[in-house]
Amino acid sequence: MVAGPAAEDAVRRARKMPNLRVGLHLVVIEGPSVLPQAAIPALVDRKRQFPSDQLRLGLRYFFLPHVRRQLAAEIRAQFGAFAATGLPLSHADAHKHMHLHPTVGRLMLEIGKAHGLPRVRVPAEPPAIMQACGVPTTFGARAMHAWCSLLRGQARRAGVATNDSVFGLAWTGHFTEERVLALLKHLPPGLNELYFHPAARRDDTVAALMPTYEHEAELAALVSPRVRLALAAI
Repeated sequence: MVAGPAAEDAVRRARKMPNLRVGLHLVVIEGPSVLPQAAIPALVDRKRQFPSDQLRLGLRYFFLPHVRRQLAAEIRAQFGAFAATGLPLSHADAHKHMHLHPTVGRLMLEIGKAHGLPRVRVPAEPPAIMQACGVPTTFGARAMHAWCSLLRGQARRAGVATNDSVFGLAWTGHFTEERVLALLKHLPPGLNELYFHPAARRDDTVAALMPTYEHEAELAALVSPRVRLALAAI
């Protein structure tokens, strides 16, 4: 999140790890904008915060031309802010997966291409694989997986690469070592992303935004020797 309060610190840390692939986490919902309210009054409040109402935002982004113009300006500003860091752009995705919205996805790809965007995350978690891991298949999971084909098609037409699958969505905030090990037994061929929200500790902000997430347990899964051995064996 290039407009986030810890963005400068994150950039300093990333520069010390040249092998770390860093992407733009586009914010067009429930987060801070780069541009001031005066430039995008239809999008953010006086504190430059996007609202959290996903349905209302989605309708406005799709149907209102003046909102789309301001949205394009903000997306352009966020890609520009990332470019200003000097970090190579590895990929892009969006907060709350808002790039699944056809307008947001289209603008991300169009503007991203001008900044050398090589790939986008498609948050497609195969229900059949998750069912094999003990997660019941729901209508919502099937619908989400099917809807992802829209973004994948947009990316393909734009000449931007995508991953094949994402895992951890159904376990968001609770992707523990045991669950990772269970998943690796069923991991399909292709480019698979594992989806985590790790943290070394909780603070007031994390607790307020994600009160039930097991951040420390997810970090432990990422550095687990058992997980490393299981991955090496695939």
